[in-house]
Amino acid sequence: MNLKSKWLIVFPFAALFIFNDINQSYATDAKDSLLIADMIVQIEATRALNDMYNFKFRKARRQFNWLKQDYKEHPLPYFLLGLNEWWQIMPNMNIETHDEQFLAYMDTSIMKAKKLYLVDSLKVEGAFFLAASYGFKARLYSDRRRWIKAAGHANKALNYLDDCRSKDELSPELLFGDGLYNYFSVWIPDNYPQLRPFLIMFDKGDKELGLDQLREVARNAFYTRTEAQYWLMRILFIEENDAQGALYESEYLHKTYPDNAFFHRYYTRLLFHTGRFAKAKSVAEDLLMKIDSSYTGYEQNSGRYACFYLAKIWESNLDQDKAFYYYQRTVEFAEEIKALESGYYLYALLGMAHIYDKRGKKDEAKKCLRTIRKNSSRKDDANKKAKAYLKSLKKHGD
Repeated sequence: MNLKSKWLIVFPFAALFIFNDINQSYATDAKDSLLIADMIVQIEATRALNDMYNFKFRKARRQFNWLKQDYKEHPLPYFLLGLNEWWQIMPNMNIETHDEQFLAYMDTSIMKAKKLYLVDSLKVEGAFFLAASYGFKARLYSDRRRWIKAAGHANKALNYLDDCRSKDELSPELLFGDGLYNYFSVWIPDNYPQLRPFLIMFDKGDKELGLDQLREVARNAFYTRTEAQYWLMRILFIEENDAQGALYESEYLHKTYPDNAFFHRYYTRLLFHTGRFAKAKSVAEDLLMKIDSSYTGYEQNSGRYACFYLAKIWESNLDQDKAFYYYQRTVEFAEEIKALESGYYLYALLGMAHIYDKRGKKDEAKKCLRTIRKNSSRKDDANKKAKAYLKSLKKHGD
């Protein structure tokens, strides 16, 4: 088994501990007391998290630094500062400018959490931050295709899993990690049966129970609600083929955090996918306006989504000029970020080729089709369609 395959064993679990139970612990360096007992800390942390999810990163960082000043020996502020960097990476995982700072914060969180882990009364809290920090590092390394580091850190995150799930009675907050474990511990062997022998050491979960637990967290939790809704949205759409359920979650996330580029993009995608074209058009136009206005986190990756959906919507309304404009912008956005193998890029070129053909510009159409073939494999549907279209144009003597 190659390292990439090995990583498939552990990667889904690496994301289980994004932000778990604040009610569980958060002790200070001086005594075994709970940070959550301080209502000011709770209010400030919550306000900062809301700012972070709404992409007000500077405001969030200032409040997380306030926590660091008072609790400099605790992993909480460093983990939250790392999370603040993570959400700046999220809109476009190919941009690496935040990697170094993100990894530094997670390393500091790990160092502080190891001290907590040695104290019996704080062991579960320390295990949580260790699992969370190692899990986030593993996910970043996997996106960077650094498979050895990804697998190593993911395995470390898994080593602390049982300590984080050791409570018999789980609050809605603690159910978040348990729900993701229950879901993915079944999802992995179902989707990768060749990996089943490597999962013998782990307790088998319950996929349906995991979904129910995530739903309960998404409805009833306070601190973990946003992360639970994010994962529920993705799981429902990508794994469960429940676009309507995913749309419900994404609508809430977008309305609650209207300046979060990732949630905005996902909401647009789900509106289009579920056939709500009028609403999708409005939301996509707002997304594009924020890109053109240089809103934080709104960049070319989201732009190619928005423009492609707008092109398809205008094409369905028989407005070739507007469809062509948005297809062209899709291509431009994709070329700026070098996403030349993406479906949005390839099918935008195909859409442009059709419009060029209708306008009698055969040479331009052929140019688009050749670009598709150059940037896609022969087995790709877009490549096959471009090949057939080129033959059709030649057959008619053009």
